[in-house]
Amino acid sequence: MRWLRLLLLALVALLGLLQYRLWFGNGGRQAVEVLDARVQEQGRQNEGLGQRNAALAAEVADLKSGEAAIEERARNELGMIRPGETFYRVVDDARTAPAPPPEAEQGEAP
Repeated sequence: MRWLRLLLLALVALLGLLQYRLWFGNGGRQAVEVLDARVQEQGRQNEGLGQRNAALAAEVADLKSGEAAIEERARNELGMIRPGETFYRVVDDARTAPAPPPEAEQGEAP
């Protein structure tokens, strides 16, 4: 009868040790939750980068297919114009006239 109690106590201790490792040990529940959160975050990043790649691929295909996209890009990014065109720049008045610097007083030195 005594050995049966010892066996039962050993089995309960083993069960407690296994449960502890399952919930709190390396590779346990907490570690799995942390890894799951990292996987979901990486999935969101991958989705955003996939959309960016798709937009870049569409732009590359557009540039390869015709001259209109190349011309638009040259006009917008490089400021190029066609021969015979006139370039007009519209400037905002608020930015063209900077405020005058404060003048130093010309008086007698103390």
